[in-house]
Amino acid sequence: MSITAIETSTGATTVEAPAATSADAAARPSFLPLILDVAVPVGSYYLLKNGFGMSTMAALGWSSVVPAVRTVWGAVKERKANALAGLILFVNVVGLALSLVAGDPRLMLAKDSGVSSAVGIGILVSVKLGRPMMTAGMKPFLVKGDAAKSAAWDRLAAGSPRFRKAERTFSLVWGVALLGECVARVVGAYTLPVDTMVWLGTVVMVGAIAVAILVGGRLAVVPMEKLLENEVAGTVQPKS
Repeated sequence: MSITAIETSTGATTVEAPAATSADAAARPSFLPLILDVAVPVGSYYLLKNGFGMSTMAALGWSSVVPAVRTVWGAVKERKANALAGLILFVNVVGLALSLVAGDPRLMLAKDSGVSSAVGIGILVSVKLGRPMMTAGMKPFLVKGDAAKSAAWDRLAAGSPRFRKAERTFSLVWGVALLGECVARVVGAYTLPVDTMVWLGTVVMVGAIAVAILVGGRLAVVPMEKLLENEVAGTVQPKS
């Protein structure tokens, strides 16, 4: 709906607020890259493997299509590297290589941790390079499509050491949690009964994600949210 001005007989002008605009509608497109780079390939892998009964190799191969296209598109058309899509593609390639390992059931259980280790290492490397990878998932959650918050984010990212430290901390927590999950699953694969690790591996993975969410939220998301609110409030001009 367009903004409509209604003239009254007294010459005053009343502006009708646009009813169709909302923060949720503005925020929705910002999640699209994260969905395409992470949710689609990961979700399609489990759907193809567990839902349609495909082999691990076939499921990994088909689920690599979207990240492969996104990586090539970013390199050729946008002339920049698509970090998340590239990482997921790399993880799938690692999974394809590990899927060739057969024979020892404990080794087959341990190889599943290779995905977590690849993701964890990729995230930690991105922190070392000063481009924390998990920011792509955190920023839309904090900004929520608000233009003022988005501008505040850019200002803080450019000029606030405390903000940048919290941003790095969030990715650091996720990287460490995923590497910890990898170590736990490898140790469990060779010390616990195989039947136990078949279900415990999933529990460890879910637990690692839960820890990353809680710790990352406490150490990074909460402080960054407060810094954003203060930055937005500081740019609001008081009424005369």
